[in-house]
Parts: sequence; structure tokens; C-alpha cells
Amino acid sequence: MGLVIDLQGDESEAEWVAQFAARLGGYPVWRRGEAYDRKAVRYVFTARPGPQTFDGLGGLRAILSFGAGVDGIMAYADLPDVPVVRFVDADLSRRMSEYVLANVLLHHRLTTLYQAGQRERRWQKIAPGTAPEIGVGIMGLGVLGQAAAEKLRPLGYRLNGWSRTGKSLTGMRTYAGAAEREAFLGETDILVCLLPLTADTRGILDKALFQKLRRGVLAGGPAVINAARGGHLVVGDLVAALRDGTLGAASLDVFEIEPLPKESPLWGLENCFITPHVAAVSDPSAGADYFAAIIKAHEAGAPLPNVVDRGRGY
Repeated sequence: MGLVIDLQGDESEAEWVAQFAARLGGYPVWRRGEAYDRKAVRYVFTARPGPQTFDGLGGLRAILSFGAGVDGIMAYADLPDVPVVRFVDADLSRRMSEYVLANVLLHHRLTTLYQAGQRERRWQKIAPGTAPEIGVGIMGLGVLGQAAAEKLRPLGYRLNGWSRTGKSLTGMRTYAGAAEREAFLGETDILVCLLPLTADTRGILDKALFQKLRRGVLAGGPAVINAARGGHLVVGDLVAALRDGTLGAASLDVFEIEPLPKESPLWGLENCFITPHVAAVSDPSAGADYFAAIIKAHEAGAPLPNVVDRGRGY
């Protein structure tokens, strides 16, 4: 029996091994590339499995997800027929909700316009609206989406939420499914994408969506925040929208190719705020606490929590 840490060369791999080993006592913890009996492996901790990650693992009992999103695992061509366990953790949720709060305030308070004025040494006294006037729309109402809403609610924003299926959440008007998406967008000035990446949501942040956001409330135009997955965004459509005024600003933390290539047009957009996939970094200490407890309980016969629904992809 044992656990394999396979982060495909990520520099934090050794730290994760140490953190798991400290919590699991004598339970074997191996790093990708080490010599071990592959038939003894019961758990694999990974985000984007390599071509041989699961070869020969006849005793595999579960796959543990390195991050909140599981698209890198679910896209694996020959994924073993074992449960995939999501990382659901208060530390991760707190980090993401802080990122969302910071960027909602950044756009609410018209930072893009003021920075443009500063560059041009131009004094333009445009007063931001108040929070109750601003519609903040969250796409994706899972653990992270609900945590972000909790952070925003005390500020008084007009919170809207959209998800695949209906949800009822305190202090938020909720919409569900394709039939209600346009109504949701029409009430949204600042859009926050926290959706899982699936075949249905890939490319959802496109020209058609940007054009349906509410106009006339935020000076300069509506804003988009993507902290989910790079695959949600049609980059060419975003670049065009930020240049022609369809959007006033955007905040991006995730990209299809990371690190973001130097030749990407996103770097040169003064109304696009880029961060290097740090909105919610998986902390080795918190993550090892979470998954080590799951392994111990599962080895003792308890069911696995937060298992991915393969039909939905999350």
C-alpha cells in the first residue's frame, strides 16, 4: 500500500511528499520517478497525469486532485475506473474569495480609468457608483462560488448567481441553465467566472457573452474576472472587446498556456490585469492535512468525500 505524488515535475512536488509523509506516519509516500512496487500503490495525488502515471497500478483505489479543478485529470485518455476526489478546503476557498473581492473592488472603483488618467497626467473626476448599484454576477455556485459570495455580501452588492442547475442562496438572485443565462448577464456589471471546465463550459467567455452584460452602470463598460480555467476564455474575443469598448476591463488569473507566452496580446492591454495563476494556490500543509485524513479514514473503511461525478465532469 502507498501514495504516489505525481505533479509532473512541479517544483513543489518534494514539499508535498514531505508534508504527506509527516502526517501518514509509516504509510509509504513516493515521488514520481522513484522506484516502488506499482502494484502496491493505492492512491495517486496529481493534477495533470503523465502518459505513464497509471500504468501497472492494479491496486489503485482513488485519485486525489492537486487543485480545486479536476479537468486535467478528467481529460486523461485512459483514466482508471476509480473515484476522483476533489480538493475542498477552507484555505483554498479563502484564498479564492480574497482574489475575487480584491478584483471586484478594483473594477467597481474604476481603477482602469484612473490609471489611464494618471498615465496621461489628466485629472478626471468620475465618481464610482455605490455597491448596491453594482451587479456582481458569479458563474459557478459550487464551494468556491459560494465562498466568494459570502465575502462580497457584506459590502451590499447586487449579487447574481448562475449555475447548471438551480440553487437557492441567501442574499443572491440565482439563475440556472441556458434558458436563464441571458437574464443573468443582463443584470451583471462585473462578471466572475468560477465554473468547472467541461465540454459545455469551454469557450463560454466569448464575444456573444460579453455583449449581453449590462451597460450604463460602470463607467467605461462592464468587467470580467476569470479565476477558473483558461479554457473558459476565447482570448481573441476578449482582446477585441477590451479594445472596442464592449468591455471596460478584465482580470485574468488562468490561461490555456502557462506561463503566458511573451507574445500574447493580453500583456499589452492596459485594461487587462494579469496575475500568474495565484488566486488560490494549493498550500501543501493544508492540502496534506485534508488528504491525509481522507486516506486514513478510507483505509479504515470510511467512504470517500467530495467524489467527482463523471457524468458532469466535476
